[in-house]
Amino acid sequence: MKHRILVVDDEPGQRQFVGGALAREYDVVTAADGREASELLSARSFSLVITDERMPDMGGIELIRWMREHDPETPVIVLTAYGSVETAVEAIKLGAEEYLTKPLKSPEELRVMVGKVIGRSDLRNRSLLHQQETDAAFPEDIIAESDGMKRVFRLAEQVAGQPTTVLLTGESGTGKEVVARFIHRRSPRRAHAFVAVNCAAIPETLLESELFGHEKGAFTGATQTRRGRFELASGGTLFLDEVAEMGVDLQPKLLRVLQEQQFERVGGDRSIAVDVRVIAATNRSLGEAIARKTFREDLYYRLNVFPIPIPPLCERREDILPLADFFARSLAARMGRRAPGFTPGARELLSGYDWPGNARELSNAVERALILAPTGAIDAADLPMKPAAAGQGRTGLLAQAEKETILAALGRHGGDRRATAAELGISLRTLQYRLKEYGVAGR
Repeated sequence: MKHRILVVDDEPGQRQFVGGALAREYDVVTAADGREASELLSARSFSLVITDERMPDMGGIELIRWMREHDPETPVIVLTAYGSVETAVEAIKLGAEEYLTKPLKSPEELRVMVGKVIGRSDLRNRSLLHQQETDAAFPEDIIAESDGMKRVFRLAEQVAGQPTTVLLTGESGTGKEVVARFIHRRSPRRAHAFVAVNCAAIPETLLESELFGHEKGAFTGATQTRRGRFELASGGTLFLDEVAEMGVDLQPKLLRVLQEQQFERVGGDRSIAVDVRVIAATNRSLGEAIARKTFREDLYYRLNVFPIPIPPLCERREDILPLADFFARSLAARMGRRAPGFTPGARELLSGYDWPGNARELSNAVERALILAPTGAIDAADLPMKPAAAGQGRTGLLAQAEKETILAALGRHGGDRRATAAELGISLRTLQYRLKEYGVAGR
């Protein structure tokens, strides 16, 4: 995304000159005075403000004073009349990054100054983020208010410094890739690549080439040699998501690279050595896949060296509202607007809903609400769930269809809850919770 710059000047010609000089590289928004600028700053985020010193109603110095209280992180460049050194010094003391004297000598002078200021701001932000990740218990994108998720990240922290293979299990949308990235960032490999592969999203006929690469002429269309994900991740971490979807014919090659840290490209006869830490994830029971002969038992034991189960969102309700707040902030920033809050009614609805789609469903619900509520706090009416669907009071056609699906699967497995949960791709605890709702007791 382009950096967004706010240009504030009461002279239309000056706004046009500054905006025109920067429009190719940046997203430029203009305001005619400080008052209009403060309203824009209250509603949207900007990478830089360029403001004239003298303007009617609210001048540049007054705008900087306002920003010092309301938006202190956004850098400012002040345009001041030639020779007004005192004003420039005052602006710098108030927090302005730089100043330029008018009339500006050339568009290039302006572009160079803007590039320097935004570059310094980006460097500060990256340094701050790194410091937060290094010093804090968890980075700010890690939500772990519940005991269940605190345990997950304690285990992740303990294993991060080792080369051990990790297996993450849990329902879809619970945050398995978030945990995998956390392990990578806390590991000695953090300076190298984190490469993610969704084994379910790549056709089986292409997955071998995607993982191990291919030589030129290995198959029709292989017009040049291509490195695979294992080579790209060498020195770092390879995340194999939905590993249970990998075909049985490809599993021995994965087993070999886990054991020996070497492989051959498709169509090649030369062994390639790599140094890769593998983190695998699945939302299915690998034990059931082994029983059905769709997953190798020896590969399972090679992957399952350090298992970390991730509980579904309905079992860690303390995380729901913090996650909603986090999604609101991050999604609003992506949309270029201020993060809204949630009304008490919305918070009650969020915390009472079961979230069968877990954190991914919650993120989608918040994004939809942000679109429906472009200004002000998000209300319950902006959320896609209905109050009747929250908590124990779930009703309607969707809940009935869910109940029939679960009971039918339970019947197919002769009442075996573990096998039923594996088929449905949900945790055993979630299945037990649902059966309790339906009044189904015993085995």
